[in-house]
Amino acid sequence: MAPERMFKTLVATVDDRLVLAIVPVAREIDLKRLAGAVGGRRAELAEAVAAERATGYVIGGISPLATRRSLPTVLDSSVGDHATVFVSAGQRGLQLELAPDDLARLTRAELAHIAG
Repeated sequence: MAPERMFKTLVATVDDRLVLAIVPVAREIDLKRLAGAVGGRRAELAEAVAAERATGYVIGGISPLATRRSLPTVLDSSVGDHATVFVSAGQRGLQLELAPDDLARLTRAELAHIAG
């Protein structure tokens, strides 16, 4: 599978609330853009314990689907460049392939340019 079609799910804290960010694995998240996408001022990656507790998944296997808590989700707009993409299926090394529109709909994600 092409690396540009693989997306990672990160948990960030934006102004003291948790947010999911879905970005290409080969790119870094732009925390300033993420904060702006959800109407916040400051963002940082969440502590591992907080991310695992909120999602129900372990770091390295966080899926954007079926998280323990429903979190606001932002999907990098580059997802539209592909017919299908891969995201974690909730276990390290296990990926799920789906269409970008399905990923956005299932996660109720807002599309924004959040990858640097």
